Amino acid sequence: MEANELARATWRTATYSQGNGACVEVAGLGGGRVAVRDTKDRTGPAIVITAEQWRTFVASTQRRDLA
Repeated sequence: MEANELARATWRTATYSQGNGACVEVAGLGGGRVAVRDTKDRTGPAIVITAEQWRTFVASTQRRDLA
């Protein structure tokens, strides 16, 4: 990953966010990757996963299938 790719990314806050900072942000990256970070620490670390992993995560949360 290019060193400043996360800094240049366009981040989106979850649609269900209530604006209280207790949410996540996501950004599409090159190569079909998705970055996820905590809105409370925007300069902190982000995880980078594949688009397929992101779709699986979103589907699991919609089904409330996370333990």
